Amino acid sequence: MEKNGPIAPTGFPVLKNDTFLRAAQGEETEYTPVWCMRQAGRYLPEFRETRAAQDFFATCRSPETCCELTLQPLRRFPLDAAIIFSDILVVPQALGMEVVMVPGKGPTFPEPLKGVEDLLKLRQKVDVAAELGYVFQAITLTRHRLEGKVPLIGFSGAPWTLMSYMIEGGGSNTMAKAKAWLYRHPEASHRLLTLLADVIADYLVGQVAAGAQALQLFESHAGHLGPEQFSEFCLLYIRSIAKQVKTKLHENAMPVVPLIIFAKDAHYALEDLAQSGYDVIGLDWTIRPEDARQRIGKDITLQGNLDPCALYAPKEKIGELVKRMLDGFGTQRYIANLGHGLYPDMSPEHVGAFVDAVHAHSRHLNKHN
Repeated sequence: MEKNGPIAPTGFPVLKNDTFLRAAQGEETEYTPVWCMRQAGRYLPEFRETRAAQDFFATCRSPETCCELTLQPLRRFPLDAAIIFSDILVVPQALGMEVVMVPGKGPTFPEPLKGVEDLLKLRQKVDVAAELGYVFQAITLTRHRLEGKVPLIGFSGAPWTLMSYMIEGGGSNTMAKAKAWLYRHPEASHRLLTLLADVIADYLVGQVAAGAQALQLFESHAGHLGPEQFSEFCLLYIRSIAKQVKTKLHENAMPVVPLIIFAKDAHYALEDLAQSGYDVIGLDWTIRPEDARQRIGKDITLQGNLDPCALYAPKEKIGELVKRMLDGFGTQRYIANLGHGLYPDMSPEHVGAFVDAVHAHSRHLNKHN
């Protein structure tokens, strides 16, 4: 919020660079747009400086700070989209769970869900405007401060990924406790996933109302499941969210924005994801671009999939890897990105080399095709 009162989610500056949105919608672009997951992050010294004095989730609840962190990478790099600085675990917080950021350990739930009876402790009806209004304020403020430079992406974690955190109490290598629920308590698991999907749909619609111009759903823990469990406990809810969001946007006469699904390590489900109601499928680095394009077809935009660790390579090598990636995907119906988020110890210069290489190579390829 500004000192003069809240900024209304209307009267936004005119968008000057819509390349990302056009690629997401399958329109022709002069070059391949590029952004990075976790582009607002600890690899930037200015990010660390801004974040130094504040608790992580207090930062997430400060629209002014979230706006500043979102804009920082755009001051350094000619990125084609901004993504609002927030965290996927604000949704479990909205359901009434406590989450704290423990230095050296990461996000931690002091009281995770242990048994089915713990579901009763969760809010069954969530007023997203009341519980997550600070995210909406951050989006509106950022849309104004972006001055139409590039589009702003909103996001949420997907139901299975959030459920796994809520049961594990934090990160896990196996997700054994959360997966045990799927086998022992399938009904309760579906109850929890349904509750999460409904809240997430409302949350995403609220983000569009606040000014988000595209939405990404992060199913970061998809790779812990096999194809059958993915189909029953992930895909069902990924589809439900897309359907609910589109219906609610349409009913409320709001812009129907591009939807991106990123299900990490779910390469066995690409064909299913292509039929799940999303405009863009984000890919991790475990699949060849040519294979993904062949399996998904030409009617859906693909996003990804450079191995984040490629950014540790010398700059010339980054350029070669980007060229190979663009050759594999083609420059149209494609958004360049990494196959996961940027790591805290990466060099900003190498991130810049990645962004510049995408623009240079895609323009070159478009000119010669």
